[in-house]
Amino acid sequence: MSNNHEYVIAIDLGTTGNRAILFDKDGAIVKQAYKELTQYYPQPGWVEHDAGEIWRETRQLVNEVIAEADTQPSQIAALGLTVQRETCLLWDKTTGKPLHHAIVWQDRRTAPMCRQLHEERKAEPIQQRTGLVLDAYFSATKLAWLLDRVKSDNPNLDLSNAIAGTIDTWVLWNLTGGKVHATDRSNASRTMLMNLETGDWDPQLLRLFDISESMMPKVMPSLGHFGATKGDLFGAEIPITAIFGDQQAALFAHGCDRPGLLKCTYGTGCFLVAQTGTEMVRSQNQLLTTVAWADENTTNYALEGAMFTTGACIQWLRDGLELIKSAPETQTLCESVPDSNGVFFVPALSGLGAPHWDMGARGSFQGITGGVRREHMVRSVLESIAYQVKEVVDAMNRDGDTAISLLKVDGGASQNDFLMQFQADVLGIPVERPAILDATAQGSAFGAGLVVGFYPDYAELVSKRQVDRTFEPGAGAEKAQADFEMWKKAVDRAKNWVE
Repeated sequence: MSNNHEYVIAIDLGTTGNRAILFDKDGAIVKQAYKELTQYYPQPGWVEHDAGEIWRETRQLVNEVIAEADTQPSQIAALGLTVQRETCLLWDKTTGKPLHHAIVWQDRRTAPMCRQLHEERKAEPIQQRTGLVLDAYFSATKLAWLLDRVKSDNPNLDLSNAIAGTIDTWVLWNLTGGKVHATDRSNASRTMLMNLETGDWDPQLLRLFDISESMMPKVMPSLGHFGATKGDLFGAEIPITAIFGDQQAALFAHGCDRPGLLKCTYGTGCFLVAQTGTEMVRSQNQLLTTVAWADENTTNYALEGAMFTTGACIQWLRDGLELIKSAPETQTLCESVPDSNGVFFVPALSGLGAPHWDMGARGSFQGITGGVRREHMVRSVLESIAYQVKEVVDAMNRDGDTAISLLKVDGGASQNDFLMQFQADVLGIPVERPAILDATAQGSAFGAGLVVGFYPDYAELVSKRQVDRTFEPGAGAEKAQADFEMWKKAVDRAKNWVE
Protein backbone atom coordinates (compact mmCIF):
# COMPACT_ATOMS: atom_id res chain seq x y z
CA MET A 1 0.00 0.00 0.00
CA SER A 2 1.34 3.42 -0.93
CA ASN A 3 2.33 5.77 1.90
CA ASN A 4 0.28 8.73 0.73
CA HIS A 5 -3.02 7.05 1.58
CA GLU A 6 -4.88 9.07 4.21
CA TYR A 7 -8.46 7.80 4.04
CA VAL A 8 -10.96 5.10 3.20
CA ILE A 9 -14.36 5.98 1.81
CA ALA A 10 -17.65 4.31 2.64
CA ILE A 11 -20.73 4.45 0.44
CA ASP A 12 -23.83 3.73 2.51
CA LEU A 13 -26.96 3.33 0.37
CA GLY A 14 -29.90 3.20 2.74
CA THR A 15 -33.65 3.03 2.29
CA THR A 16 -34.44 6.67 3.03
CA GLY A 17 -31.19 8.18 1.82
CA ASN A 18 -27.67 7.76 0.44
CA ARG A 19 -24.44 8.78 2.11
CA ALA A 20 -20.71 8.94 1.40
CA ILE A 21 -18.32 9.20 4.36
CA LEU A 22 -14.55 9.65 4.46
CA PHE A 23 -12.83 7.92 7.42
CA ASP A 24 -9.27 8.52 8.67
CA LYS A 25 -6.63 6.16 10.08
CA ASP A 26 -8.32 6.13 13.50
CA GLY A 27 -11.67 5.12 12.01
CA ALA A 28 -13.08 8.59 12.71
CA ILE A 29 -15.31 10.57 10.33
CA VAL A 30 -13.52 13.31 8.35
CA LYS A 31 -16.32 14.47 6.03
CA GLN A 32 -19.69 13.21 4.92
CA ALA A 33 -22.44 14.05 2.45
CA TYR A 34 -26.05 12.85 2.51
CA LYS A 35 -29.08 13.07 0.27
CA GLU A 36 -32.61 11.85 0.93
CA LEU A 37 -33.93 9.33 -1.60
CA THR A 38 -37.30 9.62 -3.38
CA GLN A 39 -39.82 6.98 -2.26
CA TYR A 40 -42.44 5.77 -4.75
CA TYR A 41 -45.70 4.21 -3.51
CA PRO A 42 -47.59 3.17 -6.68
CA GLN A 43 -50.21 1.16 -4.70
CA PRO A 44 -50.91 0.41 -1.01
CA GLY A 45 -48.13 -1.87 0.26
CA TRP A 46 -45.91 -1.22 -2.80
CA VAL A 47 -42.58 0.63 -2.39
CA GLU A 48 -40.13 1.43 -5.19
CA HIS A 49 -36.86 3.29 -5.76
CA ASP A 50 -35.41 4.74 -8.95
CA ALA A 51 -32.09 2.87 -9.32
CA GLY A 52 -30.89 5.57 -11.73
CA GLU A 53 -31.33 8.15 -8.97
CA ILE A 54 -29.38 5.94 -6.51
CA TRP A 55 -26.45 5.71 -8.93
CA ARG A 56 -26.48 9.44 -9.83
CA GLU A 57 -26.48 10.35 -6.12
CA THR A 58 -23.69 7.88 -5.36
CA ARG A 59 -21.42 9.58 -7.91
CA GLN A 60 -22.39 13.05 -6.76
CA LEU A 61 -21.92 12.33 -3.03
CA VAL A 62 -18.48 10.72 -3.48
CA ASN A 63 -17.27 13.66 -5.57
CA GLU A 64 -18.76 16.10 -3.04
CA VAL A 65 -16.97 14.46 -0.09
CA ILE A 66 -13.63 14.39 -1.92
CA ALA A 67 -14.00 18.09 -2.82
CA GLU A 68 -15.11 19.15 0.67
CA ALA A 69 -12.26 17.28 2.37
CA ASP A 70 -9.93 19.08 -0.03
CA THR A 71 -8.14 15.83 -0.76
CA GLN A 72 -6.93 13.98 -3.83
CA PRO A 73 -8.77 10.81 -4.91
CA SER A 74 -5.34 9.11 -5.03
CA GLN A 75 -5.15 9.55 -1.22
CA ILE A 76 -8.10 7.16 -0.76
CA ALA A 77 -6.77 3.68 -0.02
CA ALA A 78 -10.01 1.77 -0.60
CA LEU A 79 -13.77 1.93 -0.92
CA GLY A 80 -16.30 0.00 1.16
CA LEU A 81 -19.92 -0.39 0.07
CA THR A 82 -22.90 -1.12 2.30
CA VAL A 83 -26.51 -1.15 1.17
CA GLN A 84 -30.16 -1.62 2.07
CA ARG A 85 -30.66 -5.36 1.61
CA GLU A 86 -33.30 -7.34 -0.34
CA THR A 87 -34.13 -4.38 -2.62
CA CYS A 88 -33.54 -5.59 -6.18
CA LEU A 89 -33.79 -4.73 -9.84
CA LEU A 90 -33.20 -5.87 -13.42
CA TRP A 91 -31.19 -3.84 -15.93
CA ASP A 92 -29.98 -4.06 -19.49
CA LYS A 93 -26.23 -4.73 -19.56
CA THR A 94 -25.93 -3.16 -23.03
CA THR A 95 -27.62 0.17 -22.31
CA GLY A 96 -27.02 0.17 -18.54
CA LYS A 97 -30.65 1.21 -18.02
CA PRO A 98 -32.90 -0.32 -15.34
CA LEU A 99 -35.86 -2.20 -16.87
CA HIS A 100 -38.22 -1.13 -14.06
CA HIS A 101 -38.00 0.73 -10.74
CA ALA A 102 -36.20 -1.27 -8.04
CA ILE A 103 -38.59 -3.07 -5.68
CA VAL A 104 -37.77 -2.12 -2.08
CA TRP A 105 -37.43 -4.63 0.77
CA GLN A 106 -40.53 -3.16 2.49
CA ASP A 107 -42.69 -3.93 -0.56
CA ARG A 108 -45.56 -6.41 -0.04
CA ARG A 109 -46.76 -6.95 -3.64
CA THR A 110 -45.55 -10.55 -3.74
CA ALA A 111 -47.40 -11.65 -0.58
CA PRO A 112 -49.93 -13.65 -2.69
CA MET A 113 -47.07 -15.54 -4.37
CA CYS A 114 -45.62 -16.33 -0.92
CA ARG A 115 -49.01 -17.56 0.31
CA GLN A 116 -49.27 -19.84 -2.70
CA LEU A 117 -45.80 -21.26 -2.01
CA HIS A 118 -46.83 -21.83 1.62
CA GLU A 119 -49.85 -23.79 0.37
CA GLU A 120 -47.55 -25.82 -1.91
CA ARG A 121 -45.50 -26.73 1.21
CA LYS A 122 -42.40 -24.93 -0.06
CA ALA A 123 -41.79 -22.87 3.11
CA GLU A 124 -39.84 -25.52 4.99
CA PRO A 125 -37.45 -26.55 2.19
CA ILE A 126 -36.82 -22.85 1.44
CA GLN A 127 -35.99 -22.19 5.11
CA GLN A 128 -33.78 -25.28 5.24
CA ARG A 129 -31.74 -24.13 2.22
CA THR A 130 -31.60 -20.39 2.89
CA GLY A 131 -32.09 -19.90 6.64
CA LEU A 132 -34.92 -17.47 5.80
CA VAL A 133 -38.65 -17.47 6.53
CA LEU A 134 -40.73 -17.52 3.32
CA ASP A 135 -41.84 -13.88 3.09
CA ALA A 136 -42.31 -11.09 0.52
CA TYR A 137 -39.46 -9.24 2.32
CA PHE A 138 -36.76 -11.19 0.49
CA SER A 139 -35.61 -10.68 -3.11
CA ALA A 140 -36.59 -13.99 -4.79
CA THR A 141 -40.31 -13.30 -5.26
CA LYS A 142 -39.56 -9.66 -6.16
CA LEU A 143 -37.22 -10.77 -8.98
CA ALA A 144 -39.81 -13.28 -10.21
CA TRP A 145 -42.43 -10.48 -10.27
CA LEU A 146 -40.03 -8.14 -12.12
CA LEU A 147 -39.28 -10.76 -14.77
CA ASP A 148 -43.00 -11.36 -15.37
CA ARG A 149 -43.73 -7.64 -15.55
CA VAL A 150 -40.84 -6.85 -17.88
CA LYS A 151 -41.83 -9.74 -20.23
CA SER A 152 -45.50 -8.70 -20.33
CA ASP A 153 -44.71 -4.98 -20.81
CA ASN A 154 -42.24 -5.67 -23.59
CA PRO A 155 -42.75 -9.10 -25.21
CA ASN A 156 -40.01 -8.43 -27.81
CA LEU A 157 -37.36 -7.63 -25.21
CA ASP A 158 -34.18 -9.70 -25.52
CA LEU A 159 -33.85 -11.06 -21.99
CA SER A 160 -30.36 -12.41 -22.70
CA ASN A 161 -29.19 -8.81 -22.09
CA ALA A 162 -31.00 -8.54 -18.75
CA ILE A 163 -29.03 -8.94 -15.54
CA ALA A 164 -30.24 -8.91 -11.95
CA GLY A 165 -28.98 -7.83 -8.59
CA THR A 166 -29.48 -6.14 -5.26
CA ILE A 167 -28.40 -2.49 -4.83
CA ASP A 168 -24.76 -3.41 -4.09
CA THR A 169 -24.57 -5.32 -7.39
CA TRP A 170 -26.11 -2.43 -9.35
CA VAL A 171 -23.77 0.18 -7.88
CA LEU A 172 -20.67 -2.06 -8.11
CA TRP A 173 -21.48 -2.68 -11.79
CA ASN A 174 -21.69 1.09 -12.37
CA LEU A 175 -18.60 1.91 -10.27
CA THR A 176 -16.53 -0.52 -12.36
CA GLY A 177 -17.95 0.74 -15.67
CA GLY A 178 -19.96 -2.45 -16.21
CA LYS A 179 -16.92 -4.72 -15.72
CA VAL A 180 -17.97 -6.47 -12.50
CA HIS A 181 -21.33 -8.18 -11.95
CA ALA A 182 -20.99 -9.50 -8.42
CA THR A 183 -22.42 -9.44 -4.92
CA ASP A 184 -21.08 -10.47 -1.53
CA ARG A 185 -22.22 -13.38 0.56
CA SER A 186 -23.95 -11.25 3.23
CA ASN A 187 -26.24 -9.64 0.63
CA ALA A 188 -26.69 -12.88 -1.35
CA SER A 189 -27.86 -14.61 1.83
CA ARG A 190 -30.85 -12.21 1.90
CA THR A 191 -32.19 -13.03 -1.56
CA MET A 192 -33.82 -16.38 -0.61
CA LEU A 193 -31.85 -17.81 -3.56
CA MET A 194 -28.50 -18.57 -1.89
CA ASN A 195 -27.84 -21.96 -0.35
CA LEU A 196 -26.35 -21.38 3.12
CA GLU A 197 -24.34 -24.62 2.98
CA THR A 198 -22.64 -23.93 -0.37
CA GLY A 199 -22.52 -20.12 -0.16
CA ASP A 200 -23.69 -19.94 -3.79
CA TRP A 201 -26.94 -19.74 -5.77
CA ASP A 202 -29.17 -22.77 -5.24
CA PRO A 203 -30.10 -24.33 -8.63
CA GLN A 204 -33.34 -25.75 -7.23
CA LEU A 205 -34.51 -22.36 -5.91
CA LEU A 206 -33.56 -20.59 -9.15
CA ARG A 207 -35.77 -23.13 -10.97
CA LEU A 208 -38.60 -22.66 -8.46
CA PHE A 209 -38.64 -18.88 -9.09
CA ASP A 210 -37.88 -19.28 -12.80
CA ILE A 211 -34.71 -17.16 -12.63
CA SER A 212 -31.85 -17.98 -14.97
CA GLU A 213 -28.46 -18.38 -13.27
CA SER A 214 -26.80 -16.48 -16.13
CA MET A 215 -28.51 -13.23 -15.06
CA MET A 216 -27.37 -13.57 -11.43
CA PRO A 217 -24.20 -11.90 -10.09
CA LYS A 218 -21.15 -13.86 -9.00
CA VAL A 219 -21.19 -14.46 -5.20
CA MET A 220 -17.92 -13.31 -3.58
CA PRO A 221 -16.58 -13.00 0.00
CA SER A 222 -17.57 -9.72 1.74
CA LEU A 223 -13.92 -8.85 2.37
CA GLY A 224 -11.71 -9.01 -0.71
CA HIS A 225 -10.97 -7.39 -4.06
CA PHE A 226 -14.12 -6.67 -6.11
CA GLY A 227 -12.41 -4.46 -8.68
CA ALA A 228 -11.69 -0.73 -8.86
CA THR A 229 -13.70 2.37 -9.67
CA LYS A 230 -13.49 3.54 -13.28
CA GLY A 231 -10.79 6.24 -13.45
CA ASP A 232 -12.98 8.99 -14.90
CA LEU A 233 -15.66 8.75 -12.16
CA PHE A 234 -13.68 10.26 -9.27
CA GLY A 235 -10.29 11.04 -10.79
CA ALA A 236 -8.52 7.84 -9.68
CA GLU A 237 -9.06 4.11 -9.70
CA ILE A 238 -10.04 3.35 -6.09
CA PRO A 239 -9.96 -0.35 -5.07
CA ILE A 240 -13.35 -1.68 -3.93
CA THR A 241 -12.46 -4.10 -1.14
CA ALA A 242 -15.53 -4.64 1.06
CA ILE A 243 -19.24 -5.11 0.47
CA PHE A 244 -21.73 -5.78 3.27
CA GLY A 245 -25.45 -5.76 3.80
CA ASP A 246 -26.10 -2.75 6.06
CA GLN A 247 -26.96 -4.75 9.20
CA GLN A 248 -23.92 -6.97 8.81
CA ALA A 249 -21.72 -3.88 8.38
CA ALA A 250 -23.03 -2.48 11.68
CA LEU A 251 -22.29 -5.79 13.41
CA PHE A 252 -18.73 -5.59 12.04
CA ALA A 253 -18.31 -1.98 13.25
CA HIS A 254 -19.42 -2.91 16.78
CA GLY A 255 -16.72 -5.59 16.93
CA CYS A 256 -19.34 -8.31 17.27
CA ASP A 257 -17.09 -10.99 15.77
CA ARG A 258 -17.74 -13.86 18.18
CA PRO A 259 -20.76 -15.68 19.59
CA GLY A 260 -22.74 -13.90 22.32
CA LEU A 261 -22.20 -10.40 20.89
CA LEU A 262 -25.10 -8.56 19.26
CA LYS A 263 -26.30 -5.13 18.17
CA CYS A 264 -29.55 -3.43 17.25
CA THR A 265 -29.75 -0.85 14.45
CA TYR A 266 -32.66 1.60 14.55
CA GLY A 267 -32.94 2.67 10.92
CA THR A 268 -35.92 2.64 8.55
CA GLY A 269 -36.58 -0.77 10.10
CA CYS A 270 -35.07 -2.24 13.24
CA PHE A 271 -32.56 -5.09 13.02
CA LEU A 272 -31.26 -7.10 15.93
CA VAL A 273 -28.32 -9.26 14.86
CA ALA A 274 -26.40 -11.75 17.02
CA GLN A 275 -23.07 -13.19 15.89
CA THR A 276 -22.92 -17.01 16.00
CA GLY A 277 -19.33 -17.39 14.74
CA THR A 278 -18.54 -20.03 12.13
CA GLU A 279 -21.48 -22.12 13.31
CA MET A 280 -24.81 -21.91 11.49
CA VAL A 281 -27.44 -21.70 14.24
CA ARG A 282 -31.04 -22.51 13.31
CA SER A 283 -33.70 -20.61 15.26
CA GLN A 284 -36.66 -22.30 16.93
CA ASN A 285 -38.35 -18.89 17.30
CA GLN A 286 -38.80 -17.48 13.79
CA LEU A 287 -35.46 -15.67 13.66
CA LEU A 288 -33.40 -15.75 10.46
CA THR A 289 -30.10 -17.58 9.99
CA THR A 290 -27.95 -15.38 7.81
CA VAL A 291 -24.34 -14.75 6.75
CA ALA A 292 -22.66 -12.11 8.92
CA TRP A 293 -19.67 -11.78 6.54
CA ALA A 294 -17.11 -13.90 4.77
CA ASP A 295 -13.47 -13.56 3.80
CA GLU A 296 -11.39 -15.84 1.54
CA ASN A 297 -11.12 -18.53 4.22
CA THR A 298 -14.08 -18.39 6.60
CA THR A 299 -17.75 -17.49 6.78
CA ASN A 300 -19.29 -16.05 9.93
CA TYR A 301 -23.02 -16.50 10.54
CA ALA A 302 -25.62 -14.63 12.57
CA LEU A 303 -29.14 -14.89 13.90
CA GLU A 304 -31.33 -11.94 13.02
CA GLY A 305 -34.65 -10.48 14.05
CA ALA A 306 -35.87 -8.10 11.33
CA MET A 307 -38.60 -5.58 12.24
CA PHE A 308 -39.83 -3.64 9.23
CA THR A 309 -41.03 -0.30 10.61
CA THR A 310 -38.94 1.89 12.94
CA GLY A 311 -37.63 5.17 11.50
CA ALA A 312 -40.28 4.65 8.82
CA CYS A 313 -43.07 5.24 11.34
CA ILE A 314 -41.37 8.41 12.63
CA GLN A 315 -41.04 9.59 9.00
CA TRP A 316 -44.76 8.77 8.57
CA LEU A 317 -45.63 10.91 11.63
CA ARG A 318 -43.75 13.75 9.90
CA ASP A 319 -44.68 13.38 6.22
CA GLY A 320 -47.89 11.32 6.27
CA LEU A 321 -49.83 12.47 9.35
CA GLU A 322 -47.92 15.76 9.78
CA LEU A 323 -48.13 15.36 13.58
CA ILE A 324 -44.49 16.45 13.88
CA LYS A 325 -42.23 18.76 11.86
CA SER A 326 -38.97 16.88 12.53
CA ALA A 327 -37.85 13.60 14.11
CA PRO A 328 -36.00 15.22 17.09
CA GLU A 329 -39.30 16.87 18.15
CA THR A 330 -40.63 13.43 19.17
CA GLN A 331 -38.38 13.40 22.23
CA THR A 332 -39.83 16.63 23.68
CA LEU A 333 -43.39 15.50 22.92
CA CYS A 334 -42.88 12.08 24.55
CA GLU A 335 -41.32 13.59 27.65
CA SER A 336 -44.16 16.12 28.01
CA VAL A 337 -46.62 13.38 29.06
CA PRO A 338 -46.15 10.71 31.78
CA ASP A 339 -47.38 7.87 29.51
CA SER A 340 -49.33 7.18 26.31
CA ASN A 341 -52.69 7.53 28.12
CA GLY A 342 -53.70 3.98 27.24
CA VAL A 343 -52.89 4.25 23.52
CA PHE A 344 -50.94 1.44 21.82
CA PHE A 345 -49.55 1.60 18.29
CA VAL A 346 -48.80 -1.46 16.17
CA PRO A 347 -46.05 -0.53 13.66
CA ALA A 348 -47.17 -2.87 10.88
CA LEU A 349 -47.04 -0.35 8.01
CA SER A 350 -45.36 -3.07 5.89
CA GLY A 351 -46.74 -6.09 7.71
CA LEU A 352 -44.96 -7.62 10.69
CA GLY A 353 -41.49 -9.17 10.57
CA ALA A 354 -39.85 -11.19 13.36
CA PRO A 355 -41.10 -13.01 15.30
CA HIS A 356 -44.59 -12.92 13.66
CA TRP A 357 -43.91 -12.91 9.90
CA ASP A 358 -47.42 -11.74 9.11
CA MET A 359 -47.59 -10.22 5.63
CA GLY A 360 -51.29 -9.35 6.17
CA ALA A 361 -50.86 -7.35 9.40
CA ARG A 362 -51.42 -3.58 9.16
CA GLY A 363 -50.62 -0.65 11.43
CA SER A 364 -53.15 0.48 14.02
CA PHE A 365 -53.69 2.77 17.00
CA GLN A 366 -55.69 1.05 19.74
CA GLY A 367 -57.04 2.12 23.11
CA ILE A 368 -57.96 5.65 21.98
CA THR A 369 -60.29 7.57 24.32
CA GLY A 370 -61.49 11.19 24.35
CA GLY A 371 -58.60 12.43 26.48
CA VAL A 372 -55.94 11.35 23.99
CA ARG A 373 -53.81 14.15 22.51
CA ARG A 374 -51.12 14.36 19.83
CA GLU A 375 -48.37 13.81 22.42
CA HIS A 376 -49.91 10.48 23.47
CA MET A 377 -50.15 9.29 19.84
CA VAL A 378 -46.52 10.21 19.20
CA ARG A 379 -45.39 8.57 22.43
CA SER A 380 -47.27 5.36 21.60
CA VAL A 381 -45.41 5.20 18.25
CA LEU A 382 -41.99 5.49 19.91
CA GLU A 383 -42.91 3.01 22.64
CA SER A 384 -43.95 0.50 19.95
CA ILE A 385 -40.40 0.56 18.54
CA ALA A 386 -39.00 -0.52 21.92
CA TYR A 387 -41.71 -3.17 22.36
CA GLN A 388 -40.83 -4.72 18.98
CA VAL A 389 -37.20 -5.00 20.01
CA LYS A 390 -38.23 -6.57 23.34
CA GLU A 391 -40.16 -9.28 21.42
CA VAL A 392 -37.07 -10.16 19.39
CA VAL A 393 -34.72 -10.08 22.41
CA ASP A 394 -37.14 -12.50 24.14
CA ALA A 395 -37.02 -14.77 21.05
CA MET A 396 -33.20 -14.67 21.02
CA ASN A 397 -33.13 -15.50 24.73
CA ARG A 398 -35.31 -18.55 24.03
CA ASP A 399 -32.94 -19.62 21.22
CA GLY A 400 -29.69 -19.12 23.14
CA ASP A 401 -28.02 -20.60 26.20
CA THR A 402 -27.08 -17.28 27.79
CA ALA A 403 -29.53 -14.42 28.33
CA ILE A 404 -28.69 -11.14 26.61
CA SER A 405 -27.26 -8.77 29.22
CA LEU A 406 -26.36 -5.67 27.17
CA LEU A 407 -27.77 -4.17 23.97
CA LYS A 408 -25.39 -2.20 21.70
CA VAL A 409 -27.34 0.21 19.49
CA ASP A 410 -26.81 2.46 16.48
CA GLY A 411 -28.78 4.09 13.64
CA GLY A 412 -30.71 7.36 13.38
CA ALA A 413 -33.49 6.69 15.90
CA SER A 414 -30.96 5.67 18.58
CA GLN A 415 -30.19 9.41 18.93
CA ASN A 416 -33.52 9.73 20.75
CA ASP A 417 -32.79 9.68 24.51
CA PHE A 418 -36.44 9.03 25.39
CA LEU A 419 -36.54 5.96 23.13
CA MET A 420 -33.23 4.57 24.42
CA GLN A 421 -34.23 5.04 28.08
CA PHE A 422 -37.60 3.41 27.41
CA GLN A 423 -35.78 0.57 25.62
CA ALA A 424 -33.58 -0.05 28.68
CA ASP A 425 -36.66 0.07 30.93
CA VAL A 426 -38.70 -2.40 28.90
CA LEU A 427 -35.76 -4.81 28.44
CA GLY A 428 -34.49 -4.50 32.00
CA ILE A 429 -30.86 -4.43 30.73
CA PRO A 430 -28.42 -1.58 29.87
CA VAL A 431 -28.44 -0.05 26.37
CA GLU A 432 -25.06 1.17 25.05
CA ARG A 433 -24.92 3.90 22.41
CA PRO A 434 -21.65 4.70 20.58
CA ALA A 435 -20.42 8.20 19.73
CA ILE A 436 -20.55 7.40 15.98
CA LEU A 437 -24.06 6.25 15.08
CA ASP A 438 -23.23 5.60 11.40
CA ALA A 439 -22.13 2.07 12.24
CA THR A 440 -23.20 0.72 8.83
CA ALA A 441 -20.85 3.07 6.97
CA GLN A 442 -18.13 2.65 9.59
CA GLY A 443 -18.26 -1.15 9.30
CA SER A 444 -17.81 -1.08 5.53
CA ALA A 445 -14.93 1.40 5.87
CA PHE A 446 -13.27 -0.82 8.51
CA GLY A 447 -13.61 -3.85 6.24
CA ALA A 448 -12.27 -2.08 3.15
CA GLY A 449 -9.32 -0.59 5.06
CA LEU A 450 -8.39 -3.91 6.69
CA VAL A 451 -8.25 -5.72 3.34
CA VAL A 452 -5.67 -3.29 1.90
CA GLY A 453 -3.66 -2.96 5.13
CA PHE A 454 -4.72 0.67 5.71
CA TYR A 455 -5.97 -0.53 9.10
CA PRO A 456 -3.49 -3.02 10.56
CA ASP A 457 -5.70 -4.54 13.27
CA TYR A 458 -9.46 -5.11 13.64
CA ALA A 459 -9.46 -5.40 17.46
CA GLU A 460 -7.52 -2.15 17.81
CA LEU A 461 -9.92 -0.33 15.47
CA VAL A 462 -12.94 -1.52 17.44
CA SER A 463 -11.33 -0.59 20.77
CA LYS A 464 -11.04 3.03 19.56
CA ARG A 465 -14.81 3.32 19.13
CA GLN A 466 -16.15 5.56 21.87
CA VAL A 467 -19.32 5.04 23.88
CA ASP A 468 -21.51 8.14 24.02
CA ARG A 469 -23.89 6.97 26.75
CA THR A 470 -25.18 3.87 28.52
CA PHE A 471 -28.87 3.88 29.50
CA GLU A 472 -29.64 1.83 32.63
CA PRO A 473 -33.14 0.52 33.43
CA GLY A 474 -34.78 3.12 35.71
CA ALA A 475 -37.92 3.97 37.67
CA GLY A 476 -40.12 3.43 34.60
CA ALA A 477 -39.09 -0.22 34.13
CA GLU A 478 -42.00 -1.85 35.98
CA LYS A 479 -44.70 0.11 34.14
CA ALA A 480 -42.96 -0.32 30.74
CA GLN A 481 -42.84 -4.09 31.20
CA ALA A 482 -46.51 -4.24 32.27
CA ASP A 483 -47.53 -2.11 29.25
CA PHE A 484 -45.58 -4.47 26.97
CA GLU A 485 -48.08 -7.24 27.87
CA MET A 486 -50.94 -4.92 26.86
CA TRP A 487 -49.18 -3.99 23.62
CA LYS A 488 -48.97 -7.68 22.65
CA LYS A 489 -52.79 -7.77 22.84
CA ALA A 490 -52.92 -4.86 20.35
CA VAL A 491 -50.54 -6.76 18.04
CA ASP A 492 -52.83 -9.81 18.05
CA ARG A 493 -55.72 -7.60 16.91
CA ALA A 494 -53.72 -6.08 14.05
CA LYS A 495 -52.63 -9.42 12.62
CA ASN A 496 -54.09 -10.99 9.45
CA TRP A 497 -55.81 -7.69 8.58
CA VAL A 498 -55.45 -8.24 4.84
CA GLU A 499 -56.58 -11.72 3.89
